[in-house]
Amino acid sequence: MDLAQSILYAQLVNAAYAIPREDVSNHAGQPIAIGAGYTVITSIFADDLATDMNPDRGKQRVSIGLILQAATAGDVVIAIRGTEGIQEWIHDAEFLMVPTPFLAGAGHTDDGFTAMYLSMTTTTTASIDPTCPSVTKTLPSLAFPRPLTSLTICGHSLGASLATLLALDVAANTPFKNPTVYTYASPRTGGPQFAATYNQVVPNTTRIAGRLDLVPKLPLPPLYEHVLGLYELNSVQLLPPKILVKPDLVCLHILTSYLYLLSRQAGGPILPLQPQCIP
Repeated sequence: MDLAQSILYAQLVNAAYAIPREDVSNHAGQPIAIGAGYTVITSIFADDLATDMNPDRGKQRVSIGLILQAATAGDVVIAIRGTEGIQEWIHDAEFLMVPTPFLAGAGHTDDGFTAMYLSMTTTTTASIDPTCPSVTKTLPSLAFPRPLTSLTICGHSLGASLATLLALDVAANTPFKNPTVYTYASPRTGGPQFAATYNQVVPNTTRIAGRLDLVPKLPLPPLYEHVLGLYELNSVQLLPPKILVKPDLVCLHILTSYLYLLSRQAGGPILPLQPQCIP
C-alpha cells in the first residue's frame, strides 16, 4: 500500500467532513489546499441514514461528499464522509439486506446503506424529484476543467460503504472501468456474493481498518462479508508496549485517529490526534 496516497485521500475525506452536514449548498469551484491542490467540481448530497433510534434522520437531506479534480492534472477524486448516524446503526443491530440495485447477480447489500446510496446526487432535490440522476449517471457528463485521467473513490465509516457501492456501480455501469478505491473504517457492506462480485470488478481497492475499531467488525459474517484489500492498523504498539490511541469507541473509529496511525508509519510529519483521544 502507498502510505502517502492513503494519507492524501483520507485528508480529502476530511475536507468533506469540514463542510457541515446540514450545509446543502454546492461548493463547486472551492479550492482545497491539500497535496498539490484540488478544486471542488460539485458537492454530493444524500438522505441521511435512517435508524430505528432516529427514523426521521432519513428524511434529512445532508452534504455527504465532494467530487474534486487536481488543480493542475486530470486526477479526479470522489470523497465521501461518514455520519453521526453510524453510532445509532450499531445499536440497532438489525442488519437487513436487499438485492444490489444497480447490478444483477451481485448479491445483497445492507438496506440502510443501499437506501442512502440510492439517494446520492449532485443536487439537493432527489427526495422531491425521483427522476434526479444518480452520481454514477451524472459523473460522465460533469464539466471537468481537464480531461479525466484517473478516478479515485474514497470514504470513511458509513462513507466507506457508500464508496464501496459507488465504486462497483461506476466500474460496472460507466466508462470509468478501473477506479482506485481507498476506504477507512468501513463496515461490511454486503453479503458474500456482493463481496465476490466487487473483488472481481474493482480489484484496485485498499480497505484500511483499525484492529480495535468496532465498526469494521459489523455486520457479522456469514451473512455479511468484507471486500478484499485489507490493510490493518494497530492502535497498540507492541515493542515497547504503548497505547497509541485512547481505547474508546469513538476515538478508535474517527478519521483523525486513522490519519495519526498512518502518518506514524509513513515516516513524515505525524498528524495529531484529537485531544480527547490522546491516551
